[in-house]
Amino acid sequence: MAFLHTPYDGSKQPFSVGLEPVGETEWLETDKAFWPQLARKQELLASSRETVFRAREDTGEAQREVLDLVLANLRNRPDVYPGWSGGRPVLRDRDGKTVFAGSPDEPALVTASRFIQEDLVLMRKSEAGYFLAAACLCFPSSWSLADKFGQSMHGIHEHVPDFNAGRMGQVVARIFQNLQTGQLLARYNWSIYDTPELHHPKPKSLSPQILDGSLASLGALFIRVERQTLRRLPGSGDILFTIKIHHDPIFQLQRDPRGAALAGSLREQLLGLSADQLSYKGLTPFRDALAGALSRMAETGSEAIA
Repeated sequence: MAFLHTPYDGSKQPFSVGLEPVGETEWLETDKAFWPQLARKQELLASSRETVFRAREDTGEAQREVLDLVLANLRNRPDVYPGWSGGRPVLRDRDGKTVFAGSPDEPALVTASRFIQEDLVLMRKSEAGYFLAAACLCFPSSWSLADKFGQSMHGIHEHVPDFNAGRMGQVVARIFQNLQTGQLLARYNWSIYDTPELHHPKPKSLSPQILDGSLASLGALFIRVERQTLRRLPGSGDILFTIKIHHDPIFQLQRDPRGAALAGSLREQLLGLSADQLSYKGLTPFRDALAGALSRMAETGSEAIA
């Protein structure tokens, strides 16, 4: 097994914008977690709709733009979406049972989100800057849509180190201002969790058991990588964020051909975080123990974790 995205490999710096261009065919991703993630979305939309979906009433047209873009992209992926009805894919599980076929009665952003692993967030321009106008967010990484809905970029990133006080917020504002229709950009970040659950609307709190620093302690941890893309919608001018979660057990690094090197580079990035950055990632009391365990993983190469 090889990890698809490894922003901790030394090629990117944590807490940096790090945008890079991607093509339309790479905009949306499908991986081994396709069916489990779509099933989890269906559960959350059925049981916790107000938690995972919020939208201003005047975003209907922009939501339909998003749905049209998603459907156009999926049309070119018959290996994943072979069956269509009424202009929308019909998702069937491995037993042939229909899981979802689209619905004209729900918000377009919700429908679009049901077909793909990515979450979808709409940012709209105002005199005070861009603000969160709509989102279908099933897999947040320790933030609440209810808390952030309607907030500006400044408010959304209030607790992100150096975003508002440093250059990062200024760089993002310029990117938003200058982003052209047709441009498609991506960026990545990483975090560490101790549960396989994807839905994390509350602040992260790792289990104290990882403090022993043993190699075996990594067996309970997951590397969570967010792949974010952004593009400007051609009609509304809103900016669409997609957020794809890759949530893999750390021990599987040892099955990656680059595993030892990746464990070492993750350790270096961990040790290079400032106090504020460590606190934001919820890793302050765990840094040294994690660094020690990652060092042992780098040294043992392909040996299995006990």
